[in-house]
Amino acid sequence: MASSKLQALWNHPAGPKTIHFWAPTFKWGISIANVADFSKPPEKLSYPQQIAVTCTGIIWSRYSTVITPKNWNLFSVNIAMAGTGLYQLSRKIKYVWRSIGLLLLTFGTLLC
Repeated sequence: MASSKLQALWNHPAGPKTIHFWAPTFKWGISIANVADFSKPPEKLSYPQQIAVTCTGIIWSRYSTVITPKNWNLFSVNIAMAGTGLYQLSRKIKYVWRSIGLLLLTFGTLLC
């Protein structure tokens, strides 16, 4: 039973014998690096980098569902990329808005 499932995976058009398996597998490194950056201070995050990660995740998630053969490894890594990118962007945006609020508060106090 298990050997037949392994053989089916091995012989799948997007299986380990093809680039369709290995490219998304190595792409997980980007998502893992983004998760590792969750501990990074938000002011050190890059808008262009996180926008690129998010857009790549969204666009390629869609693409991976319309190609033949369906590549669920590609789909899952891109969902992870989109999710981590959106989370990092939300952290950066919250930081910027808090900074603006503090600046306005400080400026308002100085005027009074």
